[in-house]
Amino acid sequence: MAGKIIHCGAAGAGQAAKLCNNMVLAVQQIAIGEAFLLAEKLGLSAQSLFDVITGATGNCWAVHTNCPVPGPVPTSPANNDFKPGFATALMNKDLGLAMDAVRATGSAAPLGRHAAEIYAEFIASDVSHNALDFSAVIEMLRTG
Repeated sequence: MAGKIIHCGAAGAGQAAKLCNNMVLAVQQIAIGEAFLLAEKLGLSAQSLFDVITGATGNCWAVHTNCPVPGPVPTSPANNDFKPGFATALMNKDLGLAMDAVRATGSAAPLGRHAAEIYAEFIASDVSHNALDFSAVIEMLRTG
């Protein structure tokens, strides 16, 4: 996953950076899922929305790598029954650690907190979701 080594500081700083990065990724993945579901209801094809997002301001790693709907990204977990690249259980763990850090530092992270709640609810709704790729959270958004 990491092709670039970045020195973040003293011991533990790299772990802190990983938690912050994964909190951003979780929020992005949920937002991407919401956008694709809304587009579907508005009659847009997944490919059309993908083309717009990747050519505009919504462009991000989450849509390029983990597009949550089958089609636009052939290597996306959505094209393979959400077999994990990064399991929901691991995202949930990292979000829990990030929320521990938020509380310990008195930081404000309303979107991170909400993402943590969404992932925890996704797992609580069916323990088998632990083993799916974290982009499968779209399935909860679809029904919820």
